[in-house]
Amino acid sequence: MVVGAGAAAGDADLALELGDLHPSAHGAFRLHLSLTDGLVVAADPEVGLLHRGAEKLFEVRDFRQGMVLANRHDWLSAFAGELGLALAVERLLGLHPPERATWTRTLLAELTRVLATLTFVGAFPYEEPWPGAPQEPPPGLREREPLQRLLEDLSGGRVHPMLARVGGLAHAPSPEWLRQVTDTTAQVRAGLPDLRGRVDAERPRTTGLAVLSRDDAVTVAASGPVARASGLDLDLRRDDPYLAYPELAEAGLLRVAVADAGDTAARLDLALDQVEVALDLVEACAQRLASMPDAPVSVRLPKVVRTPEGATYVWTEAPTGVAGWYLVSRGDKTPWRLKLRTPSYAHVQALARALPGTPLESLPAAVAGFFLVVGDIDR
Repeated sequence: MVVGAGAAAGDADLALELGDLHPSAHGAFRLHLSLTDGLVVAADPEVGLLHRGAEKLFEVRDFRQGMVLANRHDWLSAFAGELGLALAVERLLGLHPPERATWTRTLLAELTRVLATLTFVGAFPYEEPWPGAPQEPPPGLREREPLQRLLEDLSGGRVHPMLARVGGLAHAPSPEWLRQVTDTTAQVRAGLPDLRGRVDAERPRTTGLAVLSRDDAVTVAASGPVARASGLDLDLRRDDPYLAYPELAEAGLLRVAVADAGDTAARLDLALDQVEVALDLVEACAQRLASMPDAPVSVRLPKVVRTPEGATYVWTEAPTGVAGWYLVSRGDKTPWRLKLRTPSYAHVQALARALPGTPLESLPAAVAGFFLVVGDIDR
């Protein structure tokens, strides 16, 4: 990241511009900081550097081709994007996928939640480097790899699974793959104490860092672990259930943890809690699918899918928070308008409220604690 000094802003001694970087550098956005005595007194995130134009590209892709775009704006939660678009189109069509597809989608949604969260927590800028061998990934990224291979075995794609389809899924998981799920989740659980140990070791530095109050979380429409760390008890899987979450909630497996400190330490703690719950849900879905008879996982549709004229809004609990899909159709094979509500776009606005008072040397940890994906901002 390039650091350039600009003119002083307000009462600040110095104004720094962090950025800008070439748009091909994934994860780049510009942050204007006003500093006094090494402390941030004002922060102004500037979005748009990585603008991808996804919402306009959807308008010239039919609903099947749109899946290719849907999983790319948040590259850490690719299946969550596919799922949101599929659910929106199905709602306009009045289409209900088979039960086996519903449970498989739930499994994949929770597997994606673990993958994304482990990336954020594993790649967090810890003060002390991991003392393991140089070729060994640190905790979090180490546990992510077997899950990534599991998803790759099912989809054939490491980054973009392309499993969701309007009306269901591309194909069903095999019995052997479902057996691998339990073995893999056990392997991930065995490594979580190391990751939690790293988070606990950072607690003196992350406690009280980049505090987002409950009122500010409401103002910027925060969601997911960021909002729950600030005391907002919100989780769409419980509050507006979809897929197989009603049955999982009835079984007592869908637990939602909430904190009120609103700081980086609380956000990291809730992210780890989210991983443990998601692993429980993945295992429950795998067990349910293993007990089901062989059945289709998709509804047969015509080659060209046209939705009736109308509009609908679908929201889901993505790994980083609430993701919304506002779909407007004029009865054609392409959307007339598809507007995305992404959690990262809300969370980048929270930086202006949470960063003041942050020491400059703690800035990387403060920003990383908001779990941002820049493609999800500049979609």
